[in-house]
Amino acid sequence: MASHGARGRSGGRPTLEEVAARAGVGRGTVSRVINGSPRVSDATRAAVEAAVAELGYVPNTAARALAANRTDAIALVVPEPETRFFAEPYFSDMLRGVGAALSDTQMQLLLIFAGSDRERQRLAEYLAAHRVDGVLLVSVHADDPLPDMLSRLEIPAVISGPRSAAETLASVDSDNYGGARQAVEHLIGGGRRTIAHITGRLDVYGAQRRIDGYRDALRDAGHEVDELLIEPGDFSEDGGRHAMAALLERRPDLDAVFAASDVTAAGARHALRDAGRRIPDDVALVGYDDSAIARHMDPPLTSVRQPIEEMGRAMIDLLLAEVADRRPSASRELERRQMVLATELVARASS
Repeated sequence: MASHGARGRSGGRPTLEEVAARAGVGRGTVSRVINGSPRVSDATRAAVEAAVAELGYVPNTAARALAANRTDAIALVVPEPETRFFAEPYFSDMLRGVGAALSDTQMQLLLIFAGSDRERQRLAEYLAAHRVDGVLLVSVHADDPLPDMLSRLEIPAVISGPRSAAETLASVDSDNYGGARQAVEHLIGGGRRTIAHITGRLDVYGAQRRIDGYRDALRDAGHEVDELLIEPGDFSEDGGRHAMAALLERRPDLDAVFAASDVTAAGARHALRDAGRRIPDDVALVGYDDSAIARHMDPPLTSVRQPIEEMGRAMIDLLLAEVADRRPSASRELERRQMVLATELVARASS
């Protein structure tokens, strides 16, 4: 009887044929069990798994991938500078969710930055060689050429938030509109009347939807929308600081601020304190993301929680489904899925 980890009859690694002989089934049946096919009975699956354990068989994933015209690799592409990736908790939370979703698969994850023209050119050459099975795109701007390039190359792709309401690629996003409404309704419910908004980058569709939610929440509560209370930002701390200073100069009577991210809110807090404004006594402050920054601010920041890790897992689920369904484009109509996950307001001392 063979011992655990035994060598095959040839003296090398145990082969698929030897596993089949030990289990008393055909080679194709062993292949189906190893690849997780449901078209195998429980008894047959148990026999094959026992033979695998007895012989110490290790699947040759490289050969399997080559035979299936796959690489067993996925690229997480971030069209932003590396400094922003490491400065904003959104990206680390997204990466955590993606990694967790891939942990039970054979897929390898590649992290690729494409924030400059040179980096995008290198990425285009890399992807054109079909070195990955699919791509996750995070933080996509409206004019970003990467999604269209992926479509031309017929590489399965999922993006974290659509570029517009007419998005053609599969996407996963949080309810930016609803989250912004929650934030403003909370401020109105707390008696605030002059509520400012520091936006995110306006070439990001999610930031546009947050402005829409801000405006509609004010209108539905009977408040006039004052465009002087809206100041463009870029999701960064410096952007929040500069935007807050501009708002205070223009509308010193403001009594609340909804910032498009927690990082932006941290910058706004510095500007408010520099101006001698107390939070929340003089000005209430609400952020977006519910990151670690929100919990550790002084005072702790009220923030809209978007399920970023869950978004990362959902993106992987969608992408793996597209990779599994990959056939020549002429023979398939891929269903384009747009997934939107709910947000939740987490109230803390800043409001």
